[in-house]
Amino acid sequence: MRRGLVLEGGAMRGLFTAGIMDVMMENDITFDGVVGVSAGACFGCNYKSHQPGRVIRYNTQFARDPRYSGLRSWLKTGNVFNAEFAYHIVPTTYDLFDFDTYNSSAMEFHVVCTDVNTGQAVYHALPQMSHEGLEWIRASASLPLAARVVKIGEREMLDGGLADSVPLPYFQQLGYDRNIVILTRPPGYVKAPMGHARLLRWLLRKRPVVAHAMLNRHVLYNRQVAYAHSEAAAGRALVLQPEQDLGIPHVCHDAALMRHVYETGRELAERRLPEVRAFLDL
Repeated sequence: MRRGLVLEGGAMRGLFTAGIMDVMMENDITFDGVVGVSAGACFGCNYKSHQPGRVIRYNTQFARDPRYSGLRSWLKTGNVFNAEFAYHIVPTTYDLFDFDTYNSSAMEFHVVCTDVNTGQAVYHALPQMSHEGLEWIRASASLPLAARVVKIGEREMLDGGLADSVPLPYFQQLGYDRNIVILTRPPGYVKAPMGHARLLRWLLRKRPVVAHAMLNRHVLYNRQVAYAHSEAAAGRALVLQPEQDLGIPHVCHDAALMRHVYETGRELAERRLPEVRAFLDL
């Protein structure tokens, strides 16, 4: 049996995911591998470095810091979440990422990005964390128009959710046969088509593949979520998701709201911990 943890994105909704992960780490719930998309990649790497509490700590600490995120960063750099400060300075200077624990862990960690020239998902394993590894995570979470394209080697990439928001099939193909899937939308949520299609195509006129992916994302997303639930019904996956809308915007400067979303994840995880243990045969 190979145990996997599949983490969708959702920007600050990912704090719900962080709450679940922290409870699982605190209760010695182990996985053979984790795959994260967007915020799921940003926050999920802390499972391999075994740092419960880190996600909520640095997000609330820098919630109102213009160096971290916001309009000023977007106007100056083209990135709402500052590429250098948020992804490189914070983990190496202010709230230290445990590179040694991450690099010595046998747990696999994978990220999902989208190739802006093909529109296809790019799946990448990060056995060791480094400056380039942090760039892969940044690419996975770089939303079109809110962030610049991230170039690593010959690839140009943006947010992984454009191509694969719930990469359960990818992990199953790698041999992960018992997967916990954490979603950040409540049961019954159906993603609607994006509005203002003509404006979006104009804004992304130099990146038509990205525009096409954004305008068709709802089709892929709804199909991917439905697949996760069908696998759960068949006993091959366990889906954890909020019971109602989390009510937090993509960019949030309200530390109290952040903590509320995080605690919502913790409460659900504590309540369903016996179910998690039974499913993973722990």
